Amino acid sequence: MKRRPGQRGPKAPAGLDAVYGVHAVRALLARGEAPRELWVQDGNAGARLAELLDEARRLGTRVQFQPRDTLDALSQGAAHQGIVAFCPPLSAEGEESLWLRLNGWTKDTPPLLLILDGVTDVHNFGACLRSADAAGVDGVIVPKDKAAPLNATVRKVACGAAESVPVYQVTNLARAMGKLKDHGIWITGTAGEAEASVFDGDFSGPCALVMGAEGKGMRRLTREACDNLVKLPMVGSVSSLNVSVATGICLFEALRQRQLAS
Repeated sequence: MKRRPGQRGPKAPAGLDAVYGVHAVRALLARGEAPRELWVQDGNAGARLAELLDEARRLGTRVQFQPRDTLDALSQGAAHQGIVAFCPPLSAEGEESLWLRLNGWTKDTPPLLLILDGVTDVHNFGACLRSADAAGVDGVIVPKDKAAPLNATVRKVACGAAESVPVYQVTNLARAMGKLKDHGIWITGTAGEAEASVFDGDFSGPCALVMGAEGKGMRRLTREACDNLVKLPMVGSVSSLNVSVATGICLFEALRQRQLAS
């Protein structure tokens, strides 16, 4: 059903974020977080998602069936897969949660962390979270200042990763990196002027990868807190890549090394 000119499309209930897709909703329920409301596409989606809907209802979620046109208009191109959840806004975890989690990690499962220094674009942040989830990152660390908010757009771009990958917000990034080292984490920063290639770096043990801001790269204190620097080898005419693309490449090199080492 087409809308008349000037007619507004459907909106998320006031104060709630829309979360799209089966994976994202399952991640919410796995965390014990019950969406306030679920919109499910009319037709066979109810049968296909019966187990998921039963779990949501058990947690107190209100389920409504909507025509596909309504979900398409709400998602504006996002892959909703016949289901949209409406949830309270996400918030990053604090530093204490990060240190507690680090204390719980064992040598058999060395942590892989992603540090984003000054990534302020919400689309890039969401794409970085999506790559982090795919590469098995244990947590993403961001500073309180000069960082993209964990908002509805990030959740939409991340396609469920914002619900499954912990995001830790720290007051002083350089100081937090020093504390990571105290926990045995080796920190590798990315910089175009680095001599070593990312493919020569060692990501097989407990490590953190630092990605700098769009355009400016890492801040000075962040760079100085790194154990070593690497770069992506560039053989074409462009001198740099979008931060989310570069993040994906670096993380999957880390994943490759860790799978070989296991």
